[in-house]
Amino acid sequence: MTAIEQTEAVRPRGTRLPRRARRNQLLGAAQEVFVAQGYHAAAMDDIAERAGVSKPVLYQHFPGKLDLYLALLDQHCEALIQSVRHALASTTDNKQRVRATMDAYFAYVEDDGGAFRLVFESDLTNEPAVRERVDKVTNECAEAICDVIAEDTGLSRAESMLLASGLGGLAQVVARSWLHSDRSVPRDQAVQLLTSLAWRGIAGFPLHGTEQH
Repeated sequence: MTAIEQTEAVRPRGTRLPRRARRNQLLGAAQEVFVAQGYHAAAMDDIAERAGVSKPVLYQHFPGKLDLYLALLDQHCEALIQSVRHALASTTDNKQRVRATMDAYFAYVEDDGGAFRLVFESDLTNEPAVRERVDKVTNECAEAICDVIAEDTGLSRAESMLLASGLGGLAQVVARSWLHSDRSVPRDQAVQLLTSLAWRGIAGFPLHGTEQH
């Protein structure tokens, strides 16, 4: 269940909730407001109203707006990292690994909650704590891809990391471009196109100890 779905499930005003459930409710409401308005335009009053709680209740869980935003970033950055790791572990067929990884990024940006906007299109990237988290998700996804490339090709860690960063960056930028084009190409077809492009490049590096691609 997403944060927003959790919010919808527990939103009625005046209901006493366990602390974890209340926190999830507040995160879901904050996500809706931040995605719709951006960080700077969003107000804690808006988030409290959206959650159906008083502002003091909101401040009991999150001392300030930045704390709330960072909690959301932590949640959604980790979701993408785990999705990429799962994609890479889902098969030992490297072409299918490429496809699964590309699809993980498309699924991430297509999520109805719009959480990817907080991660990749934030209006707060000049804030060090936000930049740290954005860099973390980019680097950890690349590290996961790098592990597979280094193991399979025998390339150095530095070389593998460059290739991995290229693949991750390609997936993220194209997935966002696809979404902003109003999904003018069906998702499966878009993923296949991107997989073909990426595979033609990465398959040029033979498996370690063989001449096979």
